Order: sequence, then structure tokens, then C-alpha cells
Amino acid sequence: MLLVTLQLFAQDQDSALVKALYSSERIYVVVVCVAIILFGLLFFLFSIDRRLKKLEKKS
Repeated sequence: MLLVTLQLFAQDQDSALVKALYSSERIYVVVVCVAIILFGLLFFLFSIDRRLKKLEKKS
């Protein structure tokens, strides 16, 4: 029972970095940057996949 109550108390605390990002609304910039990086990686992987399929068909 003690462990359950410790988890509940631990969820209430936010770090100073999270508070600063939320207060200055920079969290949206961080989320957009992460999304752009992920979409770029996905595009790169799909383009490599298409190139490999073309090479496999040729040989």
C-alpha cells in the first residue's frame, strides 16, 4: 500500500524544465521540431525502400 501512495505523490511534481517550457509556450516549438525530424526519417526510410525494390526487380 505504501508504494501505491508514493506513486500518487510522485505524479504531482513537475520539473522546472517542463514548467518553463509550458509557461513560455516553447513546448509547441519542441513538439513541432520532433515531428519534423520524425517525418523526415520516415520519408528517408520509405525512399530507401523504394530504391531497394527497384534494384531487386532489376536483378
